[in-house]
Amino acid sequence: YIWIHGTRPEPLMRSKTRIVADGKEPDIWGFDGSSTNQAPGSNSDCVLRPVFTCPDPLRGGKNVLVLCEVELTDFTPHPTNTRAFCRQAYEKYADQQPLFGIEQEYTFFQQGRPLGWPEVGYPAPQGPYY
Repeated sequence: YIWIHGTRPEPLMRSKTRIVADGKEPDIWGFDGSSTNQAPGSNSDCVLRPVFTCPDPLRGGKNVLVLCEVELTDFTPHPTNTRAFCRQAYEKYADQQPLFGIEQEYTFFQQGRPLGWPEVGYPAPQGPYY
């Protein structure tokens, strides 16, 4: 079971292992949210809801990775569960087609410095190195 915890400003990934009987789908499971910055110690129960499974590439065999959303004990999305809010937007605009682009940037080096840079100092703005 893998989920995103509540550390700010950058949340981290958390996980715990569960043995599930052959042929059985992973189901809802709980965890102590006080250890992941998602609940106070006096009321620390949180819920893991499986949303996606895939083969575990490291363990192999029948092992799977279970990606989860975090919920409160009333099964509403936890405030740190940004995936639930993304899903709501997706469902609201399901009649529309998303459009996005991917940008990749590369830096080529020649003789220990970025390609196009002078031997000393810095190049002009938007120089031939760009």
